[in-house]
Amino acid sequence: MNINDSIKYVGVDDHEIDLFEGQFDVPNGMAYNSYAIIDEKIAIMDSVDAHFGDAWLAKIKSVLNGKNPDYLVVQHMEMDHSANIKRFAETYPDAKIVSSKMAFNLMKNYFGTDFADRQVVVAEGSSLELGKHVLQFIGAPSVHWPEVLFTYDKTDKVLFSADAFGKFGANDYDDPEGWACEARRYYFGIVGKFGANVQAVLKKAAGLEIKTIAPLHGPVLNDNIKYYLDTYNTWSSYGVESEGVCLLYTSVYGNTKEVAEKLAEILKAKGCPKVAISDLAREDTYECVEDAFRYGKLVLATTTYNGGVFPTMREFIDHLTERNYQNRKIAFIENGSWAPMAIKAMTAMFAESKNITICDTKVTVKIAMTADTVAQLEKLADEILQ
Repeated sequence: MNINDSIKYVGVDDHEIDLFEGQFDVPNGMAYNSYAIIDEKIAIMDSVDAHFGDAWLAKIKSVLNGKNPDYLVVQHMEMDHSANIKRFAETYPDAKIVSSKMAFNLMKNYFGTDFADRQVVVAEGSSLELGKHVLQFIGAPSVHWPEVLFTYDKTDKVLFSADAFGKFGANDYDDPEGWACEARRYYFGIVGKFGANVQAVLKKAAGLEIKTIAPLHGPVLNDNIKYYLDTYNTWSSYGVESEGVCLLYTSVYGNTKEVAEKLAEILKAKGCPKVAISDLAREDTYECVEDAFRYGKLVLATTTYNGGVFPTMREFIDHLTERNYQNRKIAFIENGSWAPMAIKAMTAMFAESKNITICDTKVTVKIAMTADTVAQLEKLADEILQ
């Protein structure tokens, strides 16, 4: 995880955590990244979660070989990165704290002090000279908190990207699926609403020569920078990453599940390259969110419940719309024993979403699948794949 001889990794892995931010399942742990830039002056990039202050400070002491840091650069005030600022300040009383004006306001809320006598307030275009290394600060508001800064090391062409380009999972876990899978779940779960803000900072990054991206979560990225930038551009512009259909259902007694599985079978037979089908009640919610954003076509199949939408489906649609779900084709399937109403309710839930095409073919099932249902599914599949 060391970037080079002068930029050392001092972050930690967390295998004690079960839910990140109290909601995201992280069976492979979480990384809280921090870096030490060692030059004539020494800068530590961000701190770590509250539970790992001892390990973090020990790592700093180890890599500095008796020297003391001159600066702590705080790019993001979320508690998994800011919790040990006060401990750092107490351990190194001569060090300055470098951050945005808003971040110092948040420090006052968190620690009861904004370290007024030690502040170095920076903003878009500010720079900090360490010797050979010159740090240039880039405003990244609402990626995904309003106080966020990126930091660009002009010497080694390293972009310290705060939470951007991060992923779920500890760094000592060798993820067989690579970066994109858990980075996608992380992005759409946490950052997804703020696509316009990500687009704005990507435009700034386009003018930089970037050889390495050093995020606050997940691995240091240096093998194919264009891939990571292009992927983030697709995600943040709500573009289609993969060809295929995301098919999500809820089912009370198994009949709606049977219909959804039949549609998946028909889509595959008609040449659909990928059908990602999931039971919303049993699959991880944010795995389903990432699939809904990954593919350009979405099918939602659910039962009518209390004259509206089955609760799990209703909550899922809320997850999509609050993340600015857009630029997609959506198809609906409803099941209702006597008065099917789910399609009407689901359509209304997407009323404010941008550039959404709702398929004309709407499949209504009254309890069980029939030959007519299958004929309607065939018609719907053709419309989805147009």
